[in-house]
Amino acid sequence: MPGSDVCPLGQFPCGNLSVCLPQLQHCNGHYDCPNGADEDDCVLDVYPDVCLCKGWKINCNSKNLQQVPAVSSNVTALSLLNNSLEQLPKTSLCIEMPRLNWLALRKNRIRAVEDGTFSSMHQLIDLNISNNPLTYIYENQFDSFVNLQSLYFKRFEYCGYSPNVRRCKPNTNGISSFENLLANIVLRVFVWVMAFIICFGNVFVICLRSCIASENEPHTMAIKSLCCADCLMGVCLFFIGAFDIKYCGEYNRHAHIWMESLSCQLIGSLAMLSTEVSVMMLMYMTVEKYLRIVFPFQQYRAGRRQTLCSLASIWALGFVLAAAPLWDHQTFGNFYGRNGVCFPLHFEQVEKPGALCYSTGIFLGLNLLAFVMIVFSYSSMFYSVQKTARSARQVAFNHEVSVAKRFFFIVFTDAVCWMPIFLLKILSLLRVPIAGTLVLWVVVFILPINSTLNPILYTVTTTFQQRIKVCQCFRCRADN
Repeated sequence: MPGSDVCPLGQFPCGNLSVCLPQLQHCNGHYDCPNGADEDDCVLDVYPDVCLCKGWKINCNSKNLQQVPAVSSNVTALSLLNNSLEQLPKTSLCIEMPRLNWLALRKNRIRAVEDGTFSSMHQLIDLNISNNPLTYIYENQFDSFVNLQSLYFKRFEYCGYSPNVRRCKPNTNGISSFENLLANIVLRVFVWVMAFIICFGNVFVICLRSCIASENEPHTMAIKSLCCADCLMGVCLFFIGAFDIKYCGEYNRHAHIWMESLSCQLIGSLAMLSTEVSVMMLMYMTVEKYLRIVFPFQQYRAGRRQTLCSLASIWALGFVLAAAPLWDHQTFGNFYGRNGVCFPLHFEQVEKPGALCYSTGIFLGLNLLAFVMIVFSYSSMFYSVQKTARSARQVAFNHEVSVAKRFFFIVFTDAVCWMPIFLLKILSLLRVPIAGTLVLWVVVFILPINSTLNPILYTVTTTFQQRIKVCQCFRCRADN
């Protein structure tokens, strides 16, 4: 039997054969010798007792580990799924596990990866670091992976930092793709169509209300203020469409920079301003109408000055709600840059608890309260009109039907817009995974519904339509 002295320094024989192999090819989990002797008497003698060892693979899934365990240096595969790891070693894992070719770190609590953690890991073939709240990736962090074939993240935009990897997942988050900010052509066209409809409809109502005299000037002021708020949503969609064109074909190269940019922050805050002012304005107008119909003999009537103060207060509060996350990055993090459309629904457990609490407080607190008040107020108004109409059924029948239709459409559109958001926020708090496609539908298809229909519901379907006399405006000017 040939001994080790027949092989050059640093190489060892394949059992009773004269074939010699380098040290790295012995006990590496692959049969390199013709007779497989290079893997004889190879065992992993160092690994945690709670983990399972099979060959050169160690399985430590769901063991509540808080740090990467000490294992034998000849391990080739390590499963660490669903643990409590919050950070990885600052030094290269290659020093401790030079033969590692498969590493799974999915579903941990890793927030950051040091630049040198994965350096010189030339043997690694598959790395799964998805479902971790990573907040930052170094630009050249994965350049040393010369043999890496599969790489998995939670956020698809991180794949832009690993162009040398053949298969990087996910390649979309349901909203954006590697190529485009908006994932498909239907969505890109729909954004422009909705933006045009929202802006044109609300500007038209503002001009119409300004041109035609109204018997209820405070109500007209509220309607025009509501249209201004809704128009901002159309402006946001125009900007999203414009940046989609700008990054067309190469979005993934700019995704991370875009979501961290001032432009994304401003678009997100503008969308938040539009949404919250619109919600509060609807609540204000509903309460105003409720007091007039349910208590018709009371002396309460909002005048011009009181209405201006109320509208100014609503806009001021809207600005505060929208701007607050921009002033405290430590508490809110990148509040508006969680997705390509820059809207802070936060349907996932983000790395900043302050951001999640703030978003939940707005969408499940303020907005849910407003929705409940609107439903209650219109229900009371409908009941009051119905009760009054009993004494003059034939005279008030048409008016009752009109109120019923208006009540149905207003509550129905509010429900269509907000109920999905309420439900998704509750599911996210229960840690139910929310697909990115659902976020896309909410932001682009559902949220703009109210901005599109509010001008119609609060103008065309009201008694205002009976008093529309466009020529009156011109007659008044002619008389003057």
